[in-house]
Amino acid sequence: MEQQKTLVELRGVSKSFDGDIALDNVDISIRDKEFLTILGPSGCGKTTILRLIGGFETPDSGSVRIGGQAVNDLPPEKRAVNTVFQSYALFPHMNVFDNVAFGLKMQKIPADEIRARVEEALELVEMARFARRRPQELSGGQQQRVAIARALVNKPLVLLLDESFSALDRRLRKQMQMDIKHLQRETGITFVLVTHDQEEAFTMSDRVVVMNHGQVEQVGSPREVYEEPENLFVARFVGETNFFDAVVESCVPVSGGYRIRAAMEGGSCFLLGNREFSAGDDVRVLLRPEDLQLEAYSDHCFTDERPVFRGHVMETVYKGTTYDVVVELENGRNVLATEFFNEDAESVAFRPGDELAVSWIEGWEVVLPHEKQSEL
Repeated sequence: MEQQKTLVELRGVSKSFDGDIALDNVDISIRDKEFLTILGPSGCGKTTILRLIGGFETPDSGSVRIGGQAVNDLPPEKRAVNTVFQSYALFPHMNVFDNVAFGLKMQKIPADEIRARVEEALELVEMARFARRRPQELSGGQQQRVAIARALVNKPLVLLLDESFSALDRRLRKQMQMDIKHLQRETGITFVLVTHDQEEAFTMSDRVVVMNHGQVEQVGSPREVYEEPENLFVARFVGETNFFDAVVESCVPVSGGYRIRAAMEGGSCFLLGNREFSAGDDVRVLLRPEDLQLEAYSDHCFTDERPVFRGHVMETVYKGTTYDVVVELENGRNVLATEFFNEDAESVAFRPGDELAVSWIEGWEVVLPHEKQSEL
């Protein structure tokens, strides 16, 4: 498979506002024709990155390059970049057609070309039949489509989306996410989305950049970020996670990683990890709720190979095709497991008070160094 070339590059970029560090020596490479999402909590620096790429801010140090060209000192109108803001920023006194055509008119593009390009852009976002309406006559989703058409009509190399779905209701937001993803594939333009919504990032993106306190914590595909978090912050931020403490007894290289024997509260067991540890190291074992296995407690549940924790059901939460089971372990800690409904079962299998054995299959866990959990 041909390696995609880098279209946007941030190298050693730092930025402060009134002495507060927004970005701290950040390196990010964005590939041509990819959909990249910058994900993180409020104040992590993700919007600052978008503004640096768009030309609305200048880095204190480091470089921003677009298409191989250094753009630190280029104003927004000189960059092959367009931004769709959270507010959409449509002109209320102009109809849809004129809103989309505005930038082209400022560039003094011939009228025939303007008409053709605006019509093409409106067709792409399925808004051609609303060309004569004013923004106030449109729904929030329709206004968003117009804002995207206004950006696309300029044929940018990069389209920046700044929390562009947050004002929409859940049903419309999910529909727009899929529509925009298909639009990106159709146009081949590089899209960069900023969001704090993990589900949105995973739905739309080829790769995700997870940020915290002005630094990049991890870059990878949605699957890599979810299933192979590089640290505790990422594991906590991108979904529900159960943590178990363990102490390494031995660590042996095996194909694809390391086989670790560790002492846990449920006894010694074997774990698979992708990092090397030494005997005596404290580690955290991470498991997603869907990775935990629950069964009615009995003596046969225990083996020498797998960890087993004893607990009882605190509550169950119905979620349609799945239900969550909150289990209190003997040590007083709660864990969350996700169970799928058996199509032959008439009701939830586990009830509050049921005594359970909690375990998992070797290899489903992620083993990380025991570090102080970062605050979200």
